[in-house]
Amino acid sequence: MIIDCHVHVYPPEVIRDAGKIAETEEHFSLLISGKVHKWASAEDVIARMDEDGVDESWVFGFAFRDPGLCALCNDYVIEAVKKYPGRLRGLAVVPPLARGSVKEILRCRESGLAGIGEIFPQGQNFDLTDIRQTWRLAGTAHELGMFLLFHSAEPVGHDYPGKGNVGPREAAEFCVHHPEVKVIFAHFGGGLWLYELMPEMKLYLKNARYDSAAWPWLYDPAVLSSMAAAGLDDKILYGSDFPILSLKRYKDRLEASGVPLETAERFLYRNALSFLGE
Repeated sequence: MIIDCHVHVYPPEVIRDAGKIAETEEHFSLLISGKVHKWASAEDVIARMDEDGVDESWVFGFAFRDPGLCALCNDYVIEAVKKYPGRLRGLAVVPPLARGSVKEILRCRESGLAGIGEIFPQGQNFDLTDIRQTWRLAGTAHELGMFLLFHSAEPVGHDYPGKGNVGPREAAEFCVHHPEVKVIFAHFGGGLWLYELMPEMKLYLKNARYDSAAWPWLYDPAVLSSMAAAGLDDKILYGSDFPILSLKRYKDRLEASGVPLETAERFLYRNALSFLGE
């Protein structure tokens, strides 16, 4: 079984009007102008899943600053999940500080979506270290039984469009303030997992998980065996960042990592099921 927990989809209206939207959405403009950007519909995702043998994908739209654009993405994801039950699991995107964001999250939860994300803190002017900004989103997610997915990135190394300013320190601060919230930090949490070797941080990060999105561009295959050696092979989730990358590149990394079959199975699907409580 394979579960992909990090998949982007775009409503046809967003693809059609991308140029116009980019005029007022700076972060969106930055990402779609990158040389690796690709568009994908729900049908594109299903076609690639069938081709690669992926059983389930967790899909979400783009986290705009404009609540109306976020709602448009959420409508598309809601319909996609209904159209492909058992294949797609949906997440809601919201601008966390916008008026009406809690109401939109509730609407999405009632429509069957399981989580909130991928949230772009820098792109949405959302400070993960400021509890005055984070408490409402965290509390809403916890009360509704939803998980959060945040974009995060390594604070060192090469720059790239959308890398952002959320690394291990900012991600850790969120968990210190909200240790009860189930949260996934994309892109290996920018290295946050390493600090779980500190006893106090292991407690704060109990409900944190890390996805592998963009692994082929960021880390050596040994990152997975290193996490396993640190006792964290139950906390890493396979996420492709499709349509930018797909399964084959990750299978190559997985094979080169040399991890045992049990760790590979945890990575590919068991940890995702455990995170959901299934």
